[in-house]
Parts: sequence; C-alpha cells; structure tokens
Amino acid sequence: MSLQPGTRLGPYEIKEAAGSGGMGDVYRAHDVRLDRDVAVKTLKGPFSERFEREAHAISALNHPNICTLFDVGQHEGSGYLVMEFIEGKPIAGPMPVEQAITYGVQICEALHAAHRKGIIHRDLKPANILVTKQGIKLLDFGLAKLAATGSGVMAAPAGSAAEQATLAALTGAHTVVGTPQYMAPEQIEAREVDARTDIFAFGCVLYELITGHRAFEGQTSSSIMAAVLATKPRPIEELVPLTPPALERIISRCLAKDPEDRWHTARDVAAELQWVSQGGSKVGLPALVSGRRRVRESLAWVACGLATIAALAFAVAWMRRAPEPAPVVRFPLLVPAKVQNPSPPIVSPDGRHIVFAGDADGKRLVWLRPLEALEARPLPGTEGVLRPFWSPDSRFVAFVAGGKLKKVDIAGGPPQTICDAPTGADGSWSPAGVILFDGQGTDPLRRVDVSGGVSQPVVLEEGKTDGTPGAGWPEFLPDGKHFLYTVEDPAAAGRMTLMVGASTQRSPRPSSRPPRRSSSSSPGTCSLSGSGPWSHRNSTPRPRRSKASPSLLARISPLGPSAWRRFPRRAMASSSSAPVSWRAHGCSGSIAVAEIRR
Repeated sequence: MSLQPGTRLGPYEIKEAAGSGGMGDVYRAHDVRLDRDVAVKTLKGPFSERFEREAHAISALNHPNICTLFDVGQHEGSGYLVMEFIEGKPIAGPMPVEQAITYGVQICEALHAAHRKGIIHRDLKPANILVTKQGIKLLDFGLAKLAATGSGVMAAPAGSAAEQATLAALTGAHTVVGTPQYMAPEQIEAREVDARTDIFAFGCVLYELITGHRAFEGQTSSSIMAAVLATKPRPIEELVPLTPPALERIISRCLAKDPEDRWHTARDVAAELQWVSQGGSKVGLPALVSGRRRVRESLAWVACGLATIAALAFAVAWMRRAPEPAPVVRFPLLVPAKVQNPSPPIVSPDGRHIVFAGDADGKRLVWLRPLEALEARPLPGTEGVLRPFWSPDSRFVAFVAGGKLKKVDIAGGPPQTICDAPTGADGSWSPAGVILFDGQGTDPLRRVDVSGGVSQPVVLEEGKTDGTPGAGWPEFLPDGKHFLYTVEDPAAAGRMTLMVGASTQRSPRPSSRPPRRSSSSSPGTCSLSGSGPWSHRNSTPRPRRSKASPSLLARISPLGPSAWRRFPRRAMASSSSAPVSWRAHGCSGSIAVAEIRR
C-alpha cells in the first residue's frame, strides 16, 4: 500500500515517506486531532480481527525504551499502525565496551517489560533499535507476528540484500518470520518461540555492537541460517582484546543453540551486564592453580616487591634531578572556511576545548572546537554574541547577546538567561559561582550569581558604591578570589592600567599596562589566534612558591617593531594549572609579554 503526501487515514495526514522494509512502508504523518507528528506503518496483507487483537495487545506496552503504539486501522483493505514518531538513528557497532553494556541493559529492560505481558519481538536487530538523546528505543515490537497474522506468508522484497531483508517462509503449518543473522535456531526450524528467542537475537546484537562484526555470516539467507544452526561465532577476545571474560560468557550463553541453555529472562541478562559494568569482571585474572603454581606465584610477588623498591628509588632520584624545559608542541587549528572575523580563541579550564565568536551565514555565533576534533561547530541559540568566556568546570560557555548575559551547556540544550546586560561585553566566571562583566564607556564592573538575578556594581574603591567608571575586561585569577581588570590611565590618554581586585580588598593595586585583554585558566595548554591559522602549544610553566597575600610581580618586555609585523594584532589564551599565568598582548607597533606571579 503506497501513500502519497496529503493522503488522509482517518485523522492522520501523510506528510512524507520515512522508510521502507520487508513488512511495509513507514510514513511521517500529522495527527490533526491532537496536533502531533506520528509514524504510520503500513503492513502487507489484509486487515483481520486477529490483527486488531494483536495490535491492541502491543499498544498496552508502556516503557521508556519501547516505541509506543497509538492506534491501528485499515485503508483499502490493508492494515496500518500509528506509532510514536522518534528522531534518532539505528544503533551500530563497533563501540566502546562500556557504552555497549549501557545500551544492552536498556534493551534488556525493554524486552523484559514486553515479555511480562506475553509479547515477543521476533525480529530484534540493529535496524529496529534507535539511539536517541534520551537513550534506546525499540521499534516494531511484535510486528513480525502481526505481519504473519495478516498475510499468512511474508516474503522479502525483490532484490533486497540478505542481511537487510526481513525473511519469511512457510514451513508446514508454521510461519517463519525474522532476519536471518538474528534468528534463533527454533525460529529457523519453525518451532514455538518464546522470550528466549529474543534473548538469542539480543546476543547477536550485543556481539555486533562490541566487535563490529555479525555473529553469523553468509552470502545467502540459506547459508546464514545454516551457520546459525551449526557454527559458533568467533571468540570476541580475538576481535576485541581485553574484553571482560564475564561479558563473553554472557553473550555465549545468549547464543546457545538450545533455548534451555540460554538465560531464561531478559532481566537476568540485564543484571549480569550491570555486574560487569560495576567491575565484577576483570581481564586476565588467572584461575586457582596447584601448589606448585602457588610457589611460582609467591616468587613472582617477591620479585615484584623488589622491583617496586627499585622503582621507588629511581623515582626519588628522578624527582631530585635538575628540571628540564617542558617540550613545546605546535600544530595548526584551522578556522572553518565559512567563518569570518573570528574573535581571539579562549581555552577551556580543563584544556580540552576552544571557543571563539565568528560570523557565518549572516550570524555571529559561538563556535566550539574540541582539541581532539577536526572542525569547530556552532552552538545554537548564541546569535549576536560579543565575546564568550568559560565556566570553571568547562561545562558552560557564558556570553552577552541581545542585551542579556546568558550561559549555554556545551553538551547541548538552549541558552539560559542569567541577567540583563544592556551594554555588557566581556566577563569572567569564578569557581564560587559569581560572574563579573563589564559594560561600555564609563560603565562600571558588575557582578551577578550564575543562578540568575539582578546584577550589582562591583565596589573597587572606598566611597564609590556605584562602582569604578570605565573599569573593564575582568578576569578571575586561578585562586577564585582575586581578579584582574583594566582602567584607563588618567595621566596618559589611550593607555590602560592592569589592576588587581579582591573580594576582601577595597583598594586595588596596579599590575601593568597591557594593551589587550588577559586571562588565566588550566591545565597546561595555550593557543594563539590572528590573521592566519590558529596554533596550539603545550606550555606548563614552572611552579613558583605562593605568598601569604597576593602580590603583583609583573614584567613588561616590549619587542621591536619587526616582531610586531610578523604577528599582527594577535591575542593569546592560556590554560595552566600551575600558579604562574602568562600571556602575550599586541599594541600599536609592538608586542608586550606580561608575567603575573602569585
């Protein structure tokens, strides 16, 4: 049954085709009564009372990992199902063992919920398992049985690959329905199926998620089914070394040829997987051995003890050696081709990400670049950003846009408004949960709690309860108590003085005269931006002894104009866990290097 956009099936209006399979076609539709998008799946074969009874039984399933069945009906003599519309992609391997176990537990919980109501999936495979933002969703529960109920025989579509088709063949009085690579032996032989049939299919799926290979291979459906009946899969440890032995035992028992030898319930499998994820299975642990083996083990422990003592002695000598300069590694971090006018890059405190503002497609957005990734990506909802800055835990990026101070989670989600900031520009976020941000012209520094509220002026000098006019570019130091900011030098127009303020200090101290903004974070990386590609280096300054109270030991070392011509208008962001933070600043015709020690 083929449906065109605009076709109405009762209250469901077809919007577009979403997919096709051996049991029917899937369409995206709109429920005009409840104003929601749904998925309509048409099934091959006539509509019958038994079909309707089976569909109503499936609709009783209510589980967060199972796609919900909303309605059932018939159109031009054929049955159709109305289901929850899910945005996601089919699960696929290989993936890390920990992630595969997490997904496997969710799949087992969904299977157990269905099995308790007497519903067997019969066609569990990666194509029927979607990965969404909320977790796993199982599709087409019991539809293989519905297809057999409605049509008696269900054949794979002509020309489809054996590994993709849902196979059906009539054997005597029984109907075989499923996908060859994931069918249990009793399913192939057209014997009665139960919950253990789904457990066999789950074992095939979990094997594939961990290894990236199917448990049973073959060129045709017949050869695949013969492999299921007569062969065992290749050991997982050969494909993925250091796989926990207990995990391979769990999968092997799922794939037992005799249903009596398998796990009897999906809940049992879930419990075993959770035990493995909690460290219940270790790789390479030897079994108990004879007395002679125990003697050899005792000698090995003695040797290990001596080796440990020698290693400790070597470590002490190594720590007392003369310090060597830390190696410097540089490589380019290119800005995406469509991004124009990038702002200076800001390194996250954990040294794993970089953010910057840039213009693309007529919008100025915050762009996020993990250091292990190849390209930067924009953060949605950050249109109109000025200059972003990081939270201390590197989870959030804060910014001013549209007269509001906002924050956005880099893992995903819409931006959250913290407070009004009609003239805000730059800011800094302290570990204590306080944000300082500046304004424009003679606006003072303001502070606000990250949870939101009304911002208040920062009192930096006695008697100036409305704040210091023109203070700008705030930046918290690593101790979270002191912060840097700039004020215009009254004795020299256009020159800025770097000041240090503290929550317990009313009279700020001058630090240096930087022409550009400074910042400090952690744990040992820095980046440069300018007219060309970005560069990234590993820079861990030598630790220096901290003093009881913060003091300013700043040094400005100007370079010649020739050096400035080589690095036009560059700004540097750093990340360092050591108590020394340094950065480079550009000013008209020279580069100044400021070193600030605590």
